[in-house]
Amino acid sequence: MLNIIKKEEKNRKDFCCCIEDDLYKKFTEINNKKCIIPFPTPCDYKFTFIDIFSGIGGFRIGLQKIGGKCILSSDINDHSRSVYYSNFGEHPFGDIRNVNKEDIPSHDILTAGFPCQPFSISGLKKGFDDERGGLIYDILEIVKNKNPKVIFLENVKHLIHHNKGKTFNIIINSIEKLGYKVSYQLVNASDFGVPQNRERIIIIGHHKRKFDFSKIKKDAKIAIKHFLDPYGDFDFLDKNEYTLIENPTRQDSGLIFCGYRNKKIRKAGVRIGTEHLSRVHKQPNRIYSSEGVHPTLPSQETSGRFWIYHEGKVRKLTINECYRIMGFPDSFVKSTITGEQYKQIGNSVSIPMIERIGIEILKQLF
Repeated sequence: MLNIIKKEEKNRKDFCCCIEDDLYKKFTEINNKKCIIPFPTPCDYKFTFIDIFSGIGGFRIGLQKIGGKCILSSDINDHSRSVYYSNFGEHPFGDIRNVNKEDIPSHDILTAGFPCQPFSISGLKKGFDDERGGLIYDILEIVKNKNPKVIFLENVKHLIHHNKGKTFNIIINSIEKLGYKVSYQLVNASDFGVPQNRERIIIIGHHKRKFDFSKIKKDAKIAIKHFLDPYGDFDFLDKNEYTLIENPTRQDSGLIFCGYRNKKIRKAGVRIGTEHLSRVHKQPNRIYSSEGVHPTLPSQETSGRFWIYHEGKVRKLTINECYRIMGFPDSFVKSTITGEQYKQIGNSVSIPMIERIGIEILKQLF
C-alpha cells in the first residue's frame, strides 16, 4: 500500500482544495473527534471487497449491509470522492490507472460499476475508442494480480449490443481467460423494492462455478407514490404547460406514461399517434403517473427535470425522492452542489439490487 499512498499524496492535497472544501473540513473535524460516521465499516465482517469506480458508494452501502468490509476504494472524480468521504470517513484513491495493481490488497470480491458512457445509448457509444471504455483492462489487470474469489461488475444494458455484441464478447472472453466461469444477466432495479425501471447488465465471475441468477429473490413492483415526500417546496407545472393523454396504460415495465409538457417536438419519421412516446421527445418533457414506476434516472439530466402526475397535479421529483428511488437512505450525505447531486445519483447503482445479488453471491460462491 505504500506505493499507492505515495502516488496519491498529491491527489489528496488537491482534494482538500476542491469545491466542496467546507464539507470536507466539516467531516474531517467530526472524524477527528471520533464521532460516528453515517455508514461505518462493520466490525464483525464476513468478507472483504474493493470498490473500483466507487462513485458515491452505492456498491459499498449494499455490501456493507450484508457484512462486507471495503479495504480499498477508487474514483477519479473529486466531487464524488468528497461525498464518499462524508459518508464513509475514507478518501477513495484517484485514477485507478495510476495505482500499482500489485500494491492493491488481497480481497474476496472485486466490485466495479465501470464507466458506462462509452456504451450507453444516452452517450456517444464509442466503446473502446473512448479512453473510459479501456478502463475495463485496468479491472482485468487487478484480477490477474490479486485473483479475487468473485468478480462483480455492473454496466448499462446497451453494453450487450455495443458494436454488434463484439465489445461484450471481448470482456467476457478476457475474464474467462483469467480462469473464471462467467455468468451474466440483465437485472432490473424495479424487481428489488424500488420504483425505477433501471435495467443493468450484471457480470459475475467465479473460479469453480457459475452464478445462478434465477435464485435471486425478487419483489413485486412498487409504485412511485410510496416513495414521495408528503409535503415540501414542490416545483409544479401550470395546467397550460402540459397535456395529459386519455386512458394511459400500464406498460409491462410498470411505467405509466400519462402526459407531456407542451414543448415543440420533432415529428418527422415518427409513427402517427406515437409522437409523444418516441425517443425524439426526451425524458425532461415526459410525464409519468405516480401509480407506476419511474424511468431510469440518467446522469445527464443535471436539472432534475423528472415530472410525475400525482394527486391531480404535475410536479418534479425532489432530489431526496430521486435518491430514495435508488435505495439510498435519507441519512445519506449528499453533495452541496445541485447539479452534482443529480449527476451522481444518475451514475450510481440501485442499492437494494446490489444487496440482494450480494446475498446470493455469499450463498452460492462462498
